[in-house]
Amino acid sequence: MSKENDLLIINKLDNVGINLADGHKYALRDIKNGENVIKYGQPIGHATEEIKAGDHVHTHNVKTNLSGKLEYTYEKTECHDEKTDSDLTFMGYVREDGQVGIRNDIWIVNTVGCVNKIAEKLADLTGAKYFPHPFGCSQLGDDQTTTQYILRGMVNHPNAGGVLVLGLGCENNNIDVFKSVLGEWNEKRVKFLNAQDFSDEISEGVRLINELKAYADTFKRQPVHISKLKVGLKCGGSDGLSGITANPLVGRFCDRLVSLGGSCALTEVPEMFGAEHLLMNRCESEEIFDKTVKMVNDFKDYYTRYNQVIYENPSPGNKKGGITTLEEKSLGCIQKGGLSPVVDVLSYGDKLEKNGLSLLNGPGNDIVACTNLMAAGVHVILFTTGRGTPLGTAVPTVKIATNHSLAERKANWIDFDASPTLDGSDLSDELLAYVVRVAEGEQTKNETNKYEEISIFKDGVTL
Repeated sequence: MSKENDLLIINKLDNVGINLADGHKYALRDIKNGENVIKYGQPIGHATEEIKAGDHVHTHNVKTNLSGKLEYTYEKTECHDEKTDSDLTFMGYVREDGQVGIRNDIWIVNTVGCVNKIAEKLADLTGAKYFPHPFGCSQLGDDQTTTQYILRGMVNHPNAGGVLVLGLGCENNNIDVFKSVLGEWNEKRVKFLNAQDFSDEISEGVRLINELKAYADTFKRQPVHISKLKVGLKCGGSDGLSGITANPLVGRFCDRLVSLGGSCALTEVPEMFGAEHLLMNRCESEEIFDKTVKMVNDFKDYYTRYNQVIYENPSPGNKKGGITTLEEKSLGCIQKGGLSPVVDVLSYGDKLEKNGLSLLNGPGNDIVACTNLMAAGVHVILFTTGRGTPLGTAVPTVKIATNHSLAERKANWIDFDASPTLDGSDLSDELLAYVVRVAEGEQTKNETNKYEEISIFKDGVTL
């Protein structure tokens, strides 16, 4: 990358460049009406009028090329598939079942939203963490199953040293029903409380949480090989620099962690639209390719089932930050997955198991996507942003700023500044070192602010 007339040249094949001051695009040469507008070496839409060199290129003169479902052909490409021997470790908590956690908190997991305030009171009294949500009652079919799968992922998450499953008693997703989905559990680590069964549910909850604390206190940090680390990849509130600074940096981190034997998960399926072919051709096998095609097309069907176009993105904030079309957003978004092969495709409730880069089904909505990643078992989420956001979920949620102005202005939200990459700095070592420190207990801004939430994808009937 090089600077020329205050424009960042992304690729010698591109016909637009980025103004470093505001992240917006300006034509590097004349672009004819109907001609594709090229960024990252790929079309991000087409010109709707004649565009002269130096003109601002945005929603007023560019339109998406996306329309609906496509046919795909598997054309496997060379990937970053390097394996590195390393003795790099982090200090983590090794659980009785062999899983590794990077936190040792007590979590209160509600089966139903009706007990949110009971959970809040228990958290205030004990120091446990609670995660309110409105679901678990009056849901049917696959809609309820998705809720159960997400809650199951929370209960089984190794960052929790102990878990209190808190129910009401009369909900569809009552504790007995939820247990049939939960599978096996360690009775020392997981306790259950139906609020309707006790005259004083608060006292009973405090008693159970104290038992969980005593169990969690038996675990101490010990060296764990870096290959055990699982990292979620997410972006939100993007701008024109997202695909130039923070996302490529996270991509290099992903390739580095994968080469060390670790695991990454990339989600936000609608923000793959327009760039999905690049991910598909990185699938390690035709079977994984077919799963990726199904994931993408099923999500397009979800849009059309509700009479919505698939390209109703980027958001107003994205556009203000310089992103014009969904293709542009997607081509920047997928860079968080680096150049590693795609080794697996996960649906709701699936656990991140394979070493390497996996794709996780789910929407781009920030808190829903973060919740999906957490429920899949990631220890920490790398969340790039050009507009800024305070949110975080039940696992540490690292905010990585795409530009220095944001990093300075919202220092209470931002954990890492990726803007020095504009000057050619490679911050890969610094980001890896920071993630290791987080894995060893350094608090992220969402943790110190106690911005820890969940939201569950909903697609169904409510009674």
